[in-house]
Amino acid sequence: MIRPLEVKDKERWMELWQGYLTFYESALTAEQTELTWRRLHDPEFNLHGLVAVVDGKVIGFTHYLFRPSSWAVNDYCYLEDLFVDPTLRGAGAGRTLIDAVIVAARAKESGRVYWMTKESNTRARVLYDSYAPASEFVQYRLPQTY
Repeated sequence: MIRPLEVKDKERWMELWQGYLTFYESALTAEQTELTWRRLHDPEFNLHGLVAVVDGKVIGFTHYLFRPSSWAVNDYCYLEDLFVDPTLRGAGAGRTLIDAVIVAARAKESGRVYWMTKESNTRARVLYDSYAPASEFVQYRLPQTY
């Protein structure tokens, strides 16, 4: 079952969030994590969260947002984060979470749904490749400049 992220999910979300950060060899401050959590529950902030639930337990999450595009009338939907408990992967939770984001994007008439992953994330890329081929674009990132 997929449902919106709820305040009661915080402890489990924190566990999964930390697993997600560890997977991507990243670290965020406790303050940033708390800010992300608050943003996910702020109806005025453009960040949305969904969770996959099996037998009453949250096993995965996704975060997504909408952004305007100079190339389209309607917003694009960016699936920013997707993570499923590593011990429970392969049962369809990741696909179901992506599908739920696609439903949300269609409801908003988004011109596109897109996401990124590391090139080396081969297991996830098998799933992602089942939706569309990888983009030919290369991403560039400037370090924080302020």
